[in-house]
Amino acid sequence: MIPHVSDLISSPMTHRFGDVFNPPGLTNFVGTVQADIDLTGIRSLNFPPFGSGQLLTAGLFIDGLYFPATGTPVTFYWRPDKIIRKAEFRGLFLQSETVMLTDKNGIIIRLNVENRSGTDRTVAVKFGLAGSITRTITKWNSFIPPSEDDNAIEPDIARSAVMFKAQNSKAFQIQGVFPFAENVNPAGIAGHLSLAAGETKSIYYLSVVGENANAVIRQYDEVRANPDAEILKTEADWNAELEAVFTPGNNRYSGYLPTLYTDDKEILKLYLMGIMTVVYFKRDNPYSVYGRAYDTLMPRYWLTTTFLWDYHLSQLVHSLLDPDVMQKYLEHWMQMDMHHHFGSDYLTGGPVGPWYSVNDYAMLSMSSYFLRWNGRKDWLTKKIDGTQINGSGPKIVLDHLQKHADSWNFFKSKHGLADYGGINNLLECVSTYIHEVASLNAANVFNLRFMADLLDLSGQPEQARQYRTEAATLLPEVQKLYKPGAGFWHARFPDGKMVEVRHCYDFFTTINTIGDDLTDTQKSEMFRFFNEELKTETWIRAMSAYDDNTIFSPRPDHQWNGGYPAWPPQAAGALYKIGHGDVAFEWLKGVARSANQGPFGQAQFIESIVTPEDGGARKCPNDYPYLCDWTVSGGGAWINVIIESIFGVQAGLNGITAKPDFGVFDPKAELHNLRYQGKRFNVTKTGLREVGKDA
Repeated sequence: MIPHVSDLISSPMTHRFGDVFNPPGLTNFVGTVQADIDLTGIRSLNFPPFGSGQLLTAGLFIDGLYFPATGTPVTFYWRPDKIIRKAEFRGLFLQSETVMLTDKNGIIIRLNVENRSGTDRTVAVKFGLAGSITRTITKWNSFIPPSEDDNAIEPDIARSAVMFKAQNSKAFQIQGVFPFAENVNPAGIAGHLSLAAGETKSIYYLSVVGENANAVIRQYDEVRANPDAEILKTEADWNAELEAVFTPGNNRYSGYLPTLYTDDKEILKLYLMGIMTVVYFKRDNPYSVYGRAYDTLMPRYWLTTTFLWDYHLSQLVHSLLDPDVMQKYLEHWMQMDMHHHFGSDYLTGGPVGPWYSVNDYAMLSMSSYFLRWNGRKDWLTKKIDGTQINGSGPKIVLDHLQKHADSWNFFKSKHGLADYGGINNLLECVSTYIHEVASLNAANVFNLRFMADLLDLSGQPEQARQYRTEAATLLPEVQKLYKPGAGFWHARFPDGKMVEVRHCYDFFTTINTIGDDLTDTQKSEMFRFFNEELKTETWIRAMSAYDDNTIFSPRPDHQWNGGYPAWPPQAAGALYKIGHGDVAFEWLKGVARSANQGPFGQAQFIESIVTPEDGGARKCPNDYPYLCDWTVSGGGAWINVIIESIFGVQAGLNGITAKPDFGVFDPKAELHNLRYQGKRFNVTKTGLREVGKDA
């Protein structure tokens, strides 16, 4: 089905201040915002290069009392186009809709106040305001968005608004409340509502941001003239966006995704929410130096940065939906030294952060998906400038990829495997997952074999043979990290010490890269380990609770109390690969309950640790010590398990096949318009059928 926004609405999420809860966020493909645990409050409203940090504004006061201070529960609903919040308080039913404006750096909140007290009454309402607007191109390469805390503040009585002006940059933010305003001052805008019994009235909060005061005021006036039309416009635009995602020849993406038709609501939910977890990171920001970008986290952290690791985890979505942008990213990263950074920033085009050890594998895996699905084999001979990397000149793409395949030798230790550094180069919150880890050394075997395939394709069979020989030599060295009988792997430290790491990343990465080289005994033991120590009813433990490192950190993206959103689909795909598709499918039906809170969170708690959210693994909050954002683009990995595992589609460099593994999945399910190298295919339980040319 091609969804509308109403099809993607979240479960009701009822919370009050102090709960373990990560409130939902929104985007308009330029900026982002997050709801506060309040009926109207918002925080982290940022439209790069215009930043407000993580400042809270639009906080609601009823009869002089700050609403969160009442302890009244608020019920939240997320949709792609809006956040809906509801509460009852002292005979009032209050409902707000928070909407980011289409084609403007702005946000609108419509608050409906209904008098259910049974008598006429007057209600004092105030929106508390704060501003910290700034404009900067160069200060976004930190995890917290920039801001200025000394804005000049000018009330605009005629517009029922307050203008915030940056003192150290050219940035303006107008915030207003209408249609009433009896008191406009820097701290907020207040008025009274007279409500007959049963009567409902609406109040609007509006904010617009920009670098020109007159333009900001003009846009504010335009929206204020017909606010309901702006809310409907955003809904219509989002419905058009969702249609474009699945439509050949659409005018919003350079590709499209296949449409899944099935009566299995759980698998459909995983598929659609996995897609939304990538679409929500599309950024068509006019300030981007390389045009369209895809962010990684929102709405709190790293708002202009694309991490290679996360982009790689959603590589199938990017390959099918927006291959032109994927090619641009790959070429951009080839021009950077990705042994010193984890990503790039779209405002400057420059590198961000320390090195992530996954980068070489990510570059080759992404290139594999891009080439296999899109067939752009002439890309391998395209020249890409490499002057930023050790002063080297232009090289063809094939040479750049060869550099990544060879890089493991640069990190090779005396033990024969690549040493991938310390905690900040790997999982950040697992202090024993360092140095010679099984996952990325197994990935090096994949890298070498993929490089051999490319060399064969390029007419260099002798060099291809050398790479396959190198892979064959490396493989038994990787196997030395395995713990026989246990189903998990060791990390080897520089002194030769072997340290047990009972982690999901080793489980699925080894299977997904060298699965055919594992013995039947290993596969059986690894399955038992996963089934007994990692799998939960609705999510995954990233690390076994039996691991000694559990006391090191409570961060649930990679530790014992939860998992990152790409880990369940990667694990499910691994289960299919080793012949346990039946177990994987049954597990997926339970995990689908965790796709109920909007796009997948950077981390979600397992159900035995934090009370589930309407049956699903609850998203981790961003409070210390968790520091996990509301959503992350790596959640696009869910698409792989539907297309490659359940439907069994394998895209090669020179052909496509399908060996569906439906099991008890809906036998009538179909994928329509799966694009592969200029052709479109439908996939059913019986296999592939070509249906036309790519639009």
